[in-house]
This record gives sequence, C-alpha cells and structure tokens, in this order.
Amino acid sequence: MTSPTVEADRDEAPGRPLIDFIDVSKSFWTGKRRKIILDRATFRIEEGRSLGILAPNGTGKTTLINMMAGIEQPDEGEIIRYGRVSFPLGFMGGVMPKLSGRENVRFIAQLYGLDPDYVEAFCMWLADLGEYFTQPVGTYSQGMRARLNLALLLSLDFDLYLIDEGMPMTTDAEFNRKAGNILSERLKKATVVIVSHQPKILEKFARQAAVLRDGRLYMFDSLEEAKEMYQYDA
Repeated sequence: MTSPTVEADRDEAPGRPLIDFIDVSKSFWTGKRRKIILDRATFRIEEGRSLGILAPNGTGKTTLINMMAGIEQPDEGEIIRYGRVSFPLGFMGGVMPKLSGRENVRFIAQLYGLDPDYVEAFCMWLADLGEYFTQPVGTYSQGMRARLNLALLLSLDFDLYLIDEGMPMTTDAEFNRKAGNILSERLKKATVVIVSHQPKILEKFARQAAVLRDGRLYMFDSLEEAKEMYQYDA
C-alpha cells in the first residue's frame, strides 16, 4: 500500500499526554547474551505530535511498538495510556484463526464498545473478501489477512495509531486505494507513532523523531536532527 502523506506534527501546541513511559526497562535473553531493548527509559507521546522512531533492524522496534499497545509488558517501570491507543498496524494477534472474519470483527467491536453491525459492514466493504468473510481466518492468505487487519483497524477510532514498518502488505490495488484514502484522512486528525529503519518512510508521517540505540530513546525536535545521529551511528 502506498503510504499517505499527512499533515503530521501540526503547528498547534501539543495537547494532552497519550502515553507515558516511566523508567521502563525491557530485555530478552537470546541464548548467548542479554539483548536490551530499553534501559530505564522515560519519555512521553503527546497529542498532536506524531513521532517517528529510527532504529536498525534487530534493535527492538516491534517490541517497543507492542509495549505501547499493551501487547508486551515491561520488565520494570510503568507505561500509562491516557487515550485510545490502536493495536499495531499489521498485528494479527487479536484475531482468532478458528473464527470467521465476520465473527472476529464483531467480537473485537464489542471489546472496544462499538456497534458490531457497523464494524461488520465497514470491514465487509473495505476488505471485500466475498464468501471468505464467513470462513475461518486460518484459511486466509497473507494478503487476505492483511486486508482484514487494516479494515478492522480503520473501522475503529483511535487517538494514537501505531505503525510498524514490518507490517504485512497487500498487492490488491483497489483495496490499497480505498484504504490509503481513509488512512490519510484519519491520520490528519490523529497522532501517529511509526518505527522504521528507513528515514524516508518517517517523512510521510512525522516531523518529530527519535533514535532507539543501546536501550535508550533519544528524542529530537526534528527528523533532520534524528537522521544526523542515526546516520553517524550507522
């Protein structure tokens, strides 16, 4: 899907906090060494200040996004969410393979306190899966699952959208056109956090940026400043 260009990091003053990370630590044992994702990191995501995070592959970008969404928990510290935070674009963990697309979207709509009939109709229209919408999600191709996931994400209204560059994509041109238009409009009003190892991807979503390195998140007022540190480290 072609990523929409949005009016990110608008000129108005930042609004309320959406997420606070307070002295958060997270690490994994790889079998040979301990891989540190965050080491006592403290930072805030504010309404109206979309953030792009630069980090090389293998440094924990997906783990960081999953922690923001509440999918993964920190080893230490506290993560506070003040607004409605999306699941990561591309995340399929909340979808049950044995249930049909229809059953899944109705169930998730109820979890978010939304009208299941509306969410079902929206996903049927956007994903356009035909008879497969009533078939188990476990039988879907990767492209079909990606269409269902994005349709479901766009049927829900969030204050903060989380985007991982590793999200599965679809080659369906008509779906990409429809979803891209909706996503572009939605992101003009919402705040975005996107993680990527490519600075060019972040330009489409955010002006403010950060660099994830050695367990710390270095915040910058501009993407250009973040790129200087990122490219120097590379």
